[in-house]
Formats: sequence, C-alpha cells, structure tokens
Amino acid sequence: MAVEYDEIARKGYKLEYRAEGVFLTILPFTKTGKRLNVSDILNLVEKKQLKNYDKEKILEAISKNDGLEYRIAEPQEEVKINATATVKILPNKMKAMLKIIPPEGGEMLTYEEIVNILEKEKVVFGIDYNTIESISKFPIYNEEILVAQGVEPIHGENGKMKYHFQLSKNRTPKILEDGRVDFHELNLIENVHAGDVLITAIPPTLGTPGTNVFGEEIAAIPGKPAIFPKGKNVEISEDGQKLLASIDGQVVIVDKKVNVLPLYEVNGNVDNSTGNINFVGNVVVKGNVLTGFTIESGGTVEVQGVVEGATIKAAGDIVLRRGMQGLNKGVLISDGNIIAKYIEHSRLTAKGDIKCEAIMHSMIECGGVLVLGGKKGLIVGGLAKVGKEINAKVIGSPMATTTELEVGVDPTIRDRYKVLKKEITVTEEEIKKIDQAIELLQKLEALHRLDDSKRIFLDKSLKTKLYLKNKLITLRNEFSDISKRLEEESNGKIKVQNLIYPGTKISIGSCMMYVKENIKYVTLYRDGADIKIGQYQ
Repeated sequence: MAVEYDEIARKGYKLEYRAEGVFLTILPFTKTGKRLNVSDILNLVEKKQLKNYDKEKILEAISKNDGLEYRIAEPQEEVKINATATVKILPNKMKAMLKIIPPEGGEMLTYEEIVNILEKEKVVFGIDYNTIESISKFPIYNEEILVAQGVEPIHGENGKMKYHFQLSKNRTPKILEDGRVDFHELNLIENVHAGDVLITAIPPTLGTPGTNVFGEEIAAIPGKPAIFPKGKNVEISEDGQKLLASIDGQVVIVDKKVNVLPLYEVNGNVDNSTGNINFVGNVVVKGNVLTGFTIESGGTVEVQGVVEGATIKAAGDIVLRRGMQGLNKGVLISDGNIIAKYIEHSRLTAKGDIKCEAIMHSMIECGGVLVLGGKKGLIVGGLAKVGKEINAKVIGSPMATTTELEVGVDPTIRDRYKVLKKEITVTEEEIKKIDQAIELLQKLEALHRLDDSKRIFLDKSLKTKLYLKNKLITLRNEFSDISKRLEEESNGKIKVQNLIYPGTKISIGSCMMYVKENIKYVTLYRDGADIKIGQYQ
C-alpha cells in the first residue's frame, strides 16, 4: 500500500476502475508541489479513452480538491498506456537527454526499447548503457537524464621556442673570505658568433578530433606556429626553424626581442674627448665618467673607474667596479640591476636589484632587492624605496642621521599611482568645464540663437566630453587595479645583520615605524597593520 500511496502522491490523482464504475480521486498537490488543473485531468481522460465520462463530476472533484472519490464514468475496461520517451539533443550535438513519460496502467519501457528509441533519433555515439539499464529497472519520470555524450576535440598546441642561451643570469657578486666583494667575475656578457643558433622552433601539433552523439567527427583546431622574436643582427634559417646570429656580439633581449649587439669600448675617461655616448649595445668604460656627461646604452654599462656627477642610463645592468661620487648630480637608471662598490650623494633607479657595499646620502628606487654587502654593508642618509627586500649590515649612523627606508611596493607602481591620481583630478575638472560650455550652448540652441560657428563648437564639445569620459573610465579602472596591488603586494622585509641606529624611518607597505633606540640582528616585516621585529634570518 505504501508504494501505491507514493505513486498517487507523485501524480496527484488516482483513477480506479471498479465494477461500480470509474472513480477519480484528486489530491491537493502532487509530490513536486504542483496543483492539478482541469486541462491536466481532461487530457488524462482523453488519453485513457474514457467512455461516457461525467465532466461535471470531474470539475467537482477538481474544484473541491478534497482527496475523496468521485464516480466519473460507467463501468468499463481500462485502456492501459505504456510508458513513452522523448529524446532531446543539445544544440552543439554533444549531449542527448532522455525524458520518460510514465505509463498509465501499462508497462515501463524495456532496456531494448530505450536503445531503439535512441537509434531512431540517430544517436549512435557515447551512449551510457549502464544508465539506460538502471532507469529501465528503476524509472525516473518526467526528468531529463543524460544518456549519451560526445567527445570534445583536443585542439592542437601552439608552437614553442627552445632558447639556446640563458634568459636570466646570476648576477650576484662573489663575497671573498676577507669580506670584500669581487666585482670582476660577474659573467654579465654572453657572447655569440655569426651563424650560432639562438632559438629552435618546436612545431605546433594538429590536435585530436572529437565526435558528437550522431557519430559525426568534430575537427580539432591546429596549433599556430611560433613567431620568432626577431630583433637586430639576427636572421631566420632557410628552413624557417631556427633563429641565427648574423654578427659576432652579445645576445640580449630588448623589448621582448632577441638582438645581437656589438660592444662599444672607451679606453680612457668619458670626458670632452668623447662627448656624450648614446649606443644600442653594451658600453665598457676603462676610465672614469666625469661630471656633466651622459651614457645611454641599449645593453649593459660597465665602468672600471669612478663615476662623478654624471648620468648613466642602461636597458641592461650598470656595473661600477669602484663607485660613484655623485656630488648631488649623479644619476643611474637601469632596466636591470645596479652593482657598485659604493654610492654617495646620487640618485639611483633600477627595475631589478641594487647591490653595493655602502650607500650614503642618496635617493634609491629599486624594484627588486637592495643588498648592502662586503665589509661595511652600510646605508646611511637619504631615502631608499625598494620593491621586495633590503638586506644590510648597518642602517643609519651613531649621529642619528635621518635615513628613510620604504619596502614592499615596486616604486614604479607607486609612482604610477600618484600620476593616475593627478590625471583623474585633472580630467574630472576638464569634464566639469566642458559641461558648463555645453549647457550654455544648448540654452542658446533652445532660444534659436546658435549660429554655425557655435554649432560646430557644440559638436566638438560633445565629442570631447565623450572622449574625456572614456578616458576617465580607463584611468579609474587602472587606478583601482593599482590600488589593490599596493594593498596586496606590500609584503617586503628588511634584514639587518648588525645594527639599526635611531633616526631611521621604516615603511613596509602602508605601515610605518621610527627607530628610537639601537636594534640589532633583526628582520622587520609587516603583520597586518603593524611592523614586527623578528630574529635575523
């Protein structure tokens, strides 16, 4: 009886054939919560081919909805209806869904009948026979069930490149046993000769085709061939599979392109005899770089003497074998690393790391790590903005010299943040002014006092406003992204092997502290809204 009641509850009705007649019972709701209506029952009566039924009694049973029996027809044989099924194919032809309509006194579909239904719908691939067997034994009615699924194609992989030179080099100077830093063997230059293979292309793959539920093949998209990052002084081999050096020189990547750059060497000083130097490759100066002169290089700059109040800009590293006495005029700007013996009264900017023995009274911007090594390992005075980490022996001086250290955020990102903030303010003011002009012109237009010149100015103003609004959206989106990065990436550290003196101001991300007494052998790091002091590691 429990099974019979569950079946009645699922349907929401009971139609019973007895010797006294045909009786209808209507429940308030089906098992799924649906309320039966007149059309549901009349459709059932038609489907069951009920003869001489009393429509008024049917309407009474539906309206009262009381779960009682109502005689709706004279005695007659029940017309039994077997279960049926429909097949739904998804638009991409990758899935077939089976929906079984329950029997009315008849039989459930057999396993073989369901398979035949799929075959009639031309579903021949990816059929789940286990699922079909299960639902033939334990039916699930009026629900779409996945019974066949195709195989997606595996698209081909794009071609790749195998580099035959080092993409990055270990530029850490060697620390000698006596504490001195050896800047002689840095191995910054990788020489190649004409005809050397720089890159070998790895061909793309074709991929593997797929199949839909109709058994039709779905073509795979083949991979695209790799495009060589061809720069200066390189050439592609005749078979198109290799990138070759066309001259002797140093292989470097500039603007994501592979170049072979020759070397420019200055045997003496950079002074009046040479003038300013602007060169696409590496520059080596065997003497000094005097005050007022400029070196600009598309590669690495190496100075074996002393740099005075000069300016050096390099797309690669800057290596000063001795150091820089900047006289508050010296500037070093590197897209790579800066390595020097000492830096004094200068301004340094490096996208990579900065490694020195001593930095005094200078302005430092470093996207990577600032390392103060050698005997002194000292930074005193000035301001250092460092992206990742500061590692030093001594910070500040016994004289409580003001020394400011900011770590945890790439200075270039912070600078861009300031520029964007200013640009947003300026753009908002421009929109405000142009809105005022548009409002005035539109009032004149409404009074029919707008001549041709003012009409042209109105059209230009409307176009300018649209341009400024789009610009403002772009600026605000970038400003929002950078603001999130400034908050998320502020996780730098300051490691001090010996001593931090009072007079030192520490900033890690948005957190700040002033050193008021000597601190020894520590690691400073950010923990939430505070700067914590831990053991030197």
